[in-house]
Amino acid sequence: MRRFLPYLWPKGRPELKRRIVGAGILVLAAKAVILALPLAYANAVDTMSADGDPALWVALALVIAYAAGRFGSVFFEQVRNITFNRVGQDAVRELTEDVFARLHRLSLRFHLSRRTGEITRIMERGTRSISSMLYFLLFNIAPTIIELTVVAVIFWTLFGWELVAATAVTVVSFIWVTQAITEWRVKLRKEMNDLDGTAMARAVDSLLNYETVKYFGAEERERSRYSRTAAAYSEAAIKTENSLGLLNIVQAVILNLMMGFAMAWTVWGWSQGRLSPGDLVLVNTYLLQLFRPLDMLGWVYRTIRQGLIDMADMFGLMDTAVEVQDAPGAPALIVRRPVVTFENVSFGYEKDRQILHGLTFEAPAGATVALVGPSGAGKSTIGRLLFRFYDPWEGRICVDGQDISQVTQESLRQMIGIVPQDSVLFNDTIGYNIAYGRDEPDAGAIRRAAADAAILPFIEALPQGFDTEVGERGLKLSGGEKQRVAIARTLLKNPPILLLDEATSALDSRTEQDILDTLSRVTTGRTTLAIAHRLSTIADADIINVMDTGRIVESGSHADLLRRDGLYAEMWNRQQSEAEDSEREAAE
Repeated sequence: MRRFLPYLWPKGRPELKRRIVGAGILVLAAKAVILALPLAYANAVDTMSADGDPALWVALALVIAYAAGRFGSVFFEQVRNITFNRVGQDAVRELTEDVFARLHRLSLRFHLSRRTGEITRIMERGTRSISSMLYFLLFNIAPTIIELTVVAVIFWTLFGWELVAATAVTVVSFIWVTQAITEWRVKLRKEMNDLDGTAMARAVDSLLNYETVKYFGAEERERSRYSRTAAAYSEAAIKTENSLGLLNIVQAVILNLMMGFAMAWTVWGWSQGRLSPGDLVLVNTYLLQLFRPLDMLGWVYRTIRQGLIDMADMFGLMDTAVEVQDAPGAPALIVRRPVVTFENVSFGYEKDRQILHGLTFEAPAGATVALVGPSGAGKSTIGRLLFRFYDPWEGRICVDGQDISQVTQESLRQMIGIVPQDSVLFNDTIGYNIAYGRDEPDAGAIRRAAADAAILPFIEALPQGFDTEVGERGLKLSGGEKQRVAIARTLLKNPPILLLDEATSALDSRTEQDILDTLSRVTTGRTTLAIAHRLSTIADADIINVMDTGRIVESGSHADLLRRDGLYAEMWNRQQSEAEDSEREAAE
């Protein structure tokens, strides 16, 4: 709650603070009207039951005042809600924006191990719980405490200590029982939430990988897997709901015992001539008003208690350590000559599994440098380190002589463009996905980027053109079309350094050649790092670095490496042989 209060009482927002103060005044006004109503009601009854002619106009005035007071309490409550709504919504919005921004600052390691559905649920429950907690803490708990205090004073003044003592015992017993049962229910609720999050995570994971499910005919297996989690959630939900029934029964016993005692005590006082019929109405009305928020106390307490758990989960996301951070006072990266240098870089994703061993190489300005080697050699790791998704254990990486760990990550990533092996697109339009390369580009720039990426004719042939939806992860487009969209948005970004991470490995030969022709034009004048598995795609590179077990074992041009008859030549000959076998089989 201490962490959330700054969002509720924000610095530099005097208009929101005025709204909070105004809402507090309206709460007091509504409570004052509600506490005055039973007095008007009781006096009307006493006036009507008085000996002799009743004072008609006095009784009518009291009844009208009672009705006006009921309207006034509703009016004040609604105006209070209208006044406070902006405060609550702004507080929740700012907190969720901070959580969302924090998630994007977390390292790639976190996002590779996360469950998207579970994180979505944590944010959803946290947001919902904050809204409920604000309402109940400010407009239920606080007014109820005020009402308890005022009713105790009225009862003491009009009826003596007995009724005050009975009310106090009832309230204390009610709160104790409610707290005890609700604490038990909170454990059941947490178990239910955990199962709910697991079920959602499995459902989202299964739907995101529906193609894999189809490939292996595993629909029934996925249904059974989800069914087991859903059944466990159902059992936990049943226990939670049954415990609520028990809580309501115990609460009803305590409150109705108090009501019966208070009414009987008032009738006994009337029989002795000490109390009037209006006093019976007064006691009954005050207790009914008092019991209404108390009757909700179990739900309110559970909501607040669960809200704290949900908020803790959401703040837990915010507390997740940011693995890669900017150095204090780090300047922006300024690139005049886009030279990329790896100097004695060692790195591994886990401490007991080192990937790179003292890696050293340079990509000169304007040159195309290829990184090739068998799977697991550490090629893709180089790209992740260059984007600073991770920091190396030893050594340093420099761009134009500047250590990338000493400049801001934002400025570093502005200078590097990437065309990945699997170009994942947003579930939006083709125009939106191309425009993602730069903040608020104009339509002309988007069109030029599409033309340079050789995808403009395809887009213009579509009925909706740039407004065509690409589907989730771009699944409505072919592999080649997705790659061209990725190239177009990188062109729109216009970076001096380009990373091609096996950009054509998932394409057929004809599409691959078309994409390579496009990439050949794109890389002109840029420093390019090309990570490749198929050696034919990088044969024209200025420098080819051959990697094996995290080290560069050979370096040179294509012709030089073939003459050395080393690992590169062995890989080239094997791939050429495989290509010839494939062509022969196709011809047969």
